[in-house]
Amino acid sequence: MAAQPLSSDAIALLPEQLPSWTLKEGKLHRELRFADFSEAFGFMARVALAAERLNHHPEWSNVWNRVVINLTTHDCGGLSSLDLALAQRIDALAGQRGA
Repeated sequence: MAAQPLSSDAIALLPEQLPSWTLKEGKLHRELRFADFSEAFGFMARVALAAERLNHHPEWSNVWNRVVINLTTHDCGGLSSLDLALAQRIDALAGQRGA
């Protein structure tokens, strides 16, 4: 899947499409909490596999039970179709864990 830059109209629709995400500094941003480090790290491993399939990788961090994710497409200089697709996959994975 090639990255297609999102138009300003498409970006304006993101809060409806991705209610668990916010726009922060031009990036899609989400923070998740888990029961412990093992659950957080397991979630990150599942996201890593999804990201590899898309060949699109998040900016993220993990401290104990918290995972912070930011999505942007550097090649496009902003948000793209890949960010939307990865956010949707992350939401599906988070929903499976009840995060």
